[in-house]
Amino acid sequence: MLEISIKEENQHRVVSLQGEVDASNSVELDEAIHGLLEQGCKRILVDGSALDYISSAGLGVFMSYLEDFQEKGVTFIIYGMNEKVFNVFHILGLDQLITMVNSHQDALDILYEA
Repeated sequence: MLEISIKEENQHRVVSLQGEVDASNSVELDEAIHGLLEQGCKRILVDGSALDYISSAGLGVFMSYLEDFQEKGVTFIIYGMNEKVFNVFHILGLDQLITMVNSHQDALDILYEA
């Protein structure tokens, strides 16, 4: 099961993920990110601190937006992932393509120095 909440903070949005992202619910994650891009959001943070598991379908959602983020000048940062979830990104090399940091504050530091 996956719970997604989005809140506006200052000049950015925080997408909080709780539970598991898998093939059965990855479309919900896709819709959430797509919606933010449609709204013209240029700064998106993903709070992964309550994310227990992510499948290849979930990773595919993030991968599918990398080009859009670059073309639209979107700063996209994932923070707070536990070691198990981070290792899935790392094994596939996605930590080289997506900015990933330990905490919300680390994400804000990057976001507002850019």
